[in-house]
Amino acid sequence: MPGMPSPAPRADWRTPAVILACGGFVILLALGIRHGFGLFLQPITMERGWGRETFAFAIALQNLVWGVAQPISGMLADKFGTGRVVVAGAVLYVTGLVIMALAETPLGLTFGAGILIGLGLSGTTFSVVFGVIGRTFPPEKRSMALGITGAMGSFGMFAMLPAEQTLISSFGWLQALLILAAVAIIMAPLATVLAERRDAQAGQTQQQSAREAIAEALGQRGFNLLTLGFFVCGLQTAFIAVHFPAYLLDRGLPIETGVAGLALIGFFNIIGSYTAGWLGGRWSKKYLLSGIYFARSVVIALFLFAPPSPVSVYLFAAAIGFLWLGTVPLTNGIVAQVFGVRYFAMLGGFVFFSHQIGGFLGAWLGGYLYDSTGSYQVVWLISIALGVAAGLANLPIDERPLARAPRPATS
Repeated sequence: MPGMPSPAPRADWRTPAVILACGGFVILLALGIRHGFGLFLQPITMERGWGRETFAFAIALQNLVWGVAQPISGMLADKFGTGRVVVAGAVLYVTGLVIMALAETPLGLTFGAGILIGLGLSGTTFSVVFGVIGRTFPPEKRSMALGITGAMGSFGMFAMLPAEQTLISSFGWLQALLILAAVAIIMAPLATVLAERRDAQAGQTQQQSAREAIAEALGQRGFNLLTLGFFVCGLQTAFIAVHFPAYLLDRGLPIETGVAGLALIGFFNIIGSYTAGWLGGRWSKKYLLSGIYFARSVVIALFLFAPPSPVSVYLFAAAIGFLWLGTVPLTNGIVAQVFGVRYFAMLGGFVFFSHQIGGFLGAWLGGYLYDSTGSYQVVWLISIALGVAAGLANLPIDERPLARAPRPATS
């Protein structure tokens, strides 16, 4: 009515803290469930009568599909909002888990575990969720927020692993996968919190198309070096995640040691991811990245030369876990710092694509070379050499924000 004061706008309950918590929980579930896939290698291949390469190829393809789809998922999230992409990713993830459980042929396993879960992961993990986190938090708090999100994903790796082993022991691997599919459905309602307002997206001052952003990034030497380093990260982590329990069994250690080792990787990953995010807000991110890659090579070399025992496994798991995903907030932090946040999810997706090419090679080469030589030794040595190369590649990166000429806004 005339003269009546208009009601005050209702406060948005989706505060930065709530967005951070829900985004982190989506990553917790997506990465936590996936981190335990190595536990299914032996029971599935033994019951189905497949070689290890069959399972390894499906997981390797998962990494590759995840990486190929990630820039597209990021672009869709940047354009239409993170919430819709996360819902679609959750549906694909759940469907993939069900098909993985019911598959009776290598082709079925490859379709479910490789293609569908790979597509699902592209919509529920780092680049997509980091996009909304990066746009929600100011630059001075962004690195810490990304570190906290990465730490929540790490906690999922720690918490879900013993839960998955318990499910396999109690119900069998097939029922365990179906139960995990039911748990993964939770990601869909969490996506509603990550929905972004169109006015927030439209408020970006940089009038740049997605194609221009891609061309600009690919023309930057530092972006390509960052991408190269992340390739190595993918190769190392995928190989260890998929083949570590089987490697320890081959060395005469019980399955419980492998499970405990992977759980320790997840636990110390929590500390490492948070620490990397905290340090990235204070120190040069490229030097921190180089230090992580160099340290990984040292840790792997010491592990190979140490006698196999639970103590050496736990020390290795703690050290490599601390270095595990600390690369993620630092790498994505450099992308946002140099190129801005307008196309953060898409550009982060391109970098992550390289990570997943490495992940494909790490998972597949582990199975292929084991079946060919009866040993994982060659892949361990490759991981050491590439860790040194990645450390060197990150040193010349220019972390300064790009200076762009102002462009008039289109009407």
